[in-house]
Amino acid sequence: MKRPMALFAVASGLAVLAAAQILPALHAAEMQMKPPVNVEDIKWGPAPPTIPPGAQFAVIAGDPSKEGLFTMRLKMPANYKVPAHNHPTDEFVTVIAGDFRAGLGDKLDMDRGQSLKAGAFVEMPAGMNHYAWTTEETVVQIAGPGPFAINYVNPADDPSKQAAK
Repeated sequence: MKRPMALFAVASGLAVLAAAQILPALHAAEMQMKPPVNVEDIKWGPAPPTIPPGAQFAVIAGDPSKEGLFTMRLKMPANYKVPAHNHPTDEFVTVIAGDFRAGLGDKLDMDRGQSLKAGAFVEMPAGMNHYAWTTEETVVQIAGPGPFAINYVNPADDPSKQAAK
């Protein structure tokens, strides 16, 4: 009876030692820094169909279509408008360049929004109706938990529905 217990104790001890060696290595592999992204390395493409046409889009980190954190950029031309909408998750917006105008409410109202210049930041909580527009070419960085989705207050404003017609 003593021998099986001794073998069990030795085997358990070896398992703990092996785990102590392997687990930090696995954690270190997860914690490796991702390659930096320089502005000239950003690969711009057309924005998704749920974003009004004319904007360009680039994913910087993560995957906005999946669960988990993501960071993306949206480059909008002058006089670009995004009608009132909300998101099912929080949205964190940093203005990289230009003049980004944003307001709260159920309808785009260019007399009520606030001008946000390069370096400005705004957090839009999940479910909060807001809208945006630009007065010049503008780049914003959007970060948050995925999956990213946009729900227009007025379904007729959804460009993906207009494209389907």
